[in-house]
Amino acid sequence: MDALDQQLLALLRADARASVATLAAKLKVSRGTVTNRIARLEDSGVITGYTVRLRPDSVPDEITAWMSITVEGNRTREVVSILLGEPGITGLFDTNGRWDLLAEIRSSNLQELAEVLERVRLIKGIAGTETSIHLQSYKLG
Repeated sequence: MDALDQQLLALLRADARASVATLAAKLKVSRGTVTNRIARLEDSGVITGYTVRLRPDSVPDEITAWMSITVEGNRTREVVSILLGEPGITGLFDTNGRWDLLAEIRSSNLQELAEVLERVRLIKGIAGTETSIHLQSYKLG
């Protein structure tokens, strides 16, 4: 991945709906270059999808929780690959300190959250977890 790919990814992170023409103009390259680069990034798995970011108060009943996870021994890659397939996990982060991973979980109700937590806790290679539920935001962005 070169500097142009990095710039393209930064623009897509800011606005994944930007047209190829707009991206090409901002990058000062042809539309064909942008199209080819996006296709290559998708084919190689760098870009895995596109999503919508919602204002937190636009879904007031949604529950957001963070699960801190300790992994047994050297099973991190195995655990990460399983967690990436868990639909309730919307973000997964490698951390330092007491916990090995931090998972962001979103659910529509407490029962759904409990089901996600149970599925995660049953994954072989997870030694321990601690979950905190998001109550209120004071600063965004």
